[in-house]
Amino acid sequence: MKEKLKKVINDSLSKLDITVSDIVIEVPKDSSNGDYSSNIAMQLARTLKKNPREIATMIKDNIDEEFITKIEIAGPGFLNFFVKNDYLFDNINKVLEQGDNYGSSNIGNGIKVNLEYVSANPTGFLHIGHARGAAYGDSLANIMRFAGYDVTREYYINDAGNQINNLEKSIIVRYHNLCGIDEELGENSYHGEDIIEVARDIYNEYADSAPNDIFRKKGVDFLLKKIKSDLSDFRIHFDKWSSETDLYKNKEVDNVLSKLKESGNTYMSDNALYLKTSLYGDEKDRVLVKSDHNNTYLLPDIAYHLNKYSRGYDKLIDVLGADHHGYINRLKAAITMMGEDSSKLEVKILQMVRLLKNGEEIKLSKRTGKTLTLNDLLSEVGVDAARYFFSSRSLDTQLDFDMELATKKSNENPVYYVGYAHARIYSILNEYNKETSGSDYKTLSSEHAINLLTKIYEFSEVVKSSALKEQPHLITNYVYELAQSFHSFYAHEKVLTDDTNYTSDRINLIKATKITIKNALKLIGVDAPDKM
Repeated sequence: MKEKLKKVINDSLSKLDITVSDIVIEVPKDSSNGDYSSNIAMQLARTLKKNPREIATMIKDNIDEEFITKIEIAGPGFLNFFVKNDYLFDNINKVLEQGDNYGSSNIGNGIKVNLEYVSANPTGFLHIGHARGAAYGDSLANIMRFAGYDVTREYYINDAGNQINNLEKSIIVRYHNLCGIDEELGENSYHGEDIIEVARDIYNEYADSAPNDIFRKKGVDFLLKKIKSDLSDFRIHFDKWSSETDLYKNKEVDNVLSKLKESGNTYMSDNALYLKTSLYGDEKDRVLVKSDHNNTYLLPDIAYHLNKYSRGYDKLIDVLGADHHGYINRLKAAITMMGEDSSKLEVKILQMVRLLKNGEEIKLSKRTGKTLTLNDLLSEVGVDAARYFFSSRSLDTQLDFDMELATKKSNENPVYYVGYAHARIYSILNEYNKETSGSDYKTLSSEHAINLLTKIYEFSEVVKSSALKEQPHLITNYVYELAQSFHSFYAHEKVLTDDTNYTSDRINLIKATKITIKNALKLIGVDAPDKM
């Protein structure tokens, strides 16, 4: 309907020889202000140098559509549209016919997108910061695919560099401790229980004669296996796993370094090799190779992104932690230096998660081992609550995760509230257990029925908006509002009655509601329960 109204307004404006590229149509919060509203008159006021209400009148006078019952001009110049409910009734049958595909579209038009997220170093178990990025990335991939994009989910394994060196040293110290050697962890060591577990596995296999070259491989393999297992439990699966070590083996890092030197974009200073990123918008030049001849993280990361570019994606999306905010400009500068279009790369920065339990914040530190792992969180609150809560806020805002609220079996808990709506409908349909036939749905005339019908109808637009804006939380907000509309409808109207036509209309309405709730929850990785 929004697209239909945009066309109607555009047609009216064309009669006035006015062209507008972007017309905004919204659903008013107060139904007395119409079914849909547009601020187009105010948007054109400066261009046309006319009073917005005068412009609104001009637009209104050029609209004569049968499906529009009334147009009101409100406030400073809002156009409020009242439309026939036939489109809402028609949509019930559309939902029932399309089922699992209801809400899908082809706005992505097969655009190839590489979506990289999590990519945690295999130096410890995943914690809730990683979980937020995982939930966001996976939900966004679901939504974009549902909207017609060709999405590849990718995980980049940082299995080279100083952090892996520190991992190896940490495992060796813990292994020596098990061998009876009194040795302390260094300043940059990892202290977690996971490191002790790796060391214990090595000791159980080799006793006190483990070969020197085993610690690094055993550590990475053990922790990566655990990461994959935990992600699977969190319903996160990747299409591709890329390795930093492979970039070195395939000489991709060496090739990038050679090309950057040949391009004249590097120079030596204090025995270190610098990249002239300041010439491309970065605040200062960055070190590529340190004075000790070790590469910085930037160099293999440039090679990795060029590898992704070479695979023919139309768009690259990286989901990175809050500590990477200053990293974006230097990476884009390097990509430009290598002759690629850096505008294809979009970096999403996820803000921190504040975990609350019993009213107190749980501090996180992977290095000291004082952290709540993803596995711990799932054990306490479950996958559905975790996925829902992580998808409930925009990625660029801090998230307070209340573990007590997430486990409450009451309407205070949003995931319970939404799940209960689906379970309640399932129970009603189980009780009815009869075939229904299509109708004109004219018995669905109450305010509560129309509100529910309208909310179901909005789903397709919400999916499109969520995909285009790359904001999964729009789906989470939507499904909660849909559950609200259903609960309100059910509180005011009886579904099962002796009137066959009346009951049949409502059965089809709640069937459509159930399908829409399930489809929305599936996009954010949450199961729709049949029982509560």
